[in-house]
Amino acid sequence: MISFVTSLSGREGVEMTEVNWQKSTYSSAGDGNSCIELAFMGRTVALRESDDPRTVVTTTPAKLGAMLRSIKAGHLDHLAAIPET
Repeated sequence: MISFVTSLSGREGVEMTEVNWQKSTYSSAGDGNSCIELAFMGRTVALRESDDPRTVVTTTPAKLGAMLRSIKAGHLDHLAAIPET
């Protein structure tokens, strides 16, 4: 299950200032270089878009790993398909 939260303040006793967000080394610091950032909070993995850091998605490491394996294997490619008009 993936949970959607709008704030991590008070969640599991973690304040936003204590969360160590990480992003890929492929992302640069310039404008227009949006990326997904990850943070580990106990048994939870938090994900957010760098362009909208207020919206946070949380899940477990196992479920995130399963999703990443599915993406790499191409099982979710149909979700990115552009519908024909």
